[in-house]
Amino acid sequence: MTTLMQLALVYTTLPSPVGILKLVASDKGLTAVLWENDDPKRVRLGALTHDDTHPTLVQTRQQLEQYFAGKLQRFTLPLDFVGTDFQKQVWHALLSIPFGETRSYKQIAEQIGKSTAARAVGSANGRNPISIVAPCHRVIGANGKLTGFAGGLEAKACLLEIEAR
Repeated sequence: MTTLMQLALVYTTLPSPVGILKLVASDKGLTAVLWENDDPKRVRLGALTHDDTHPTLVQTRQQLEQYFAGKLQRFTLPLDFVGTDFQKQVWHALLSIPFGETRSYKQIAEQIGKSTAARAVGSANGRNPISIVAPCHRVIGANGKLTGFAGGLEAKACLLEIEAR
């Protein structure tokens, strides 16, 4: 399995309503949207080269700015998920959650055909490297409450509020 530590990666930053985001891309697509105070162990990256002109990063910046302005509901970016097969299955399931809706960890587990794997889905969700674009913020507890989020619960609430408008 390829890891993000092994890829040639470029990055740029984007000020946003939820803090400064670090956007990271490979030659295949967007590989990460990281939080200002992200735990470096959550998504392990190798060496990064700053590049404000990389086409994927320019496109990501534009689409995120439109999203935060309430003008974009669906991202159309090339994505380069790097993780285990199970993680990728969960992350791809996140992409199917409609804008402005939420799902529980159990619902995602059922969607991917692993109905007893809600905890494993939660763990994979927590390691989602492409925050916001692969909308892990749309996954909530079975009781309807907001649960752990790499960007913090305030950021999760903010993103859900943007989508509720």
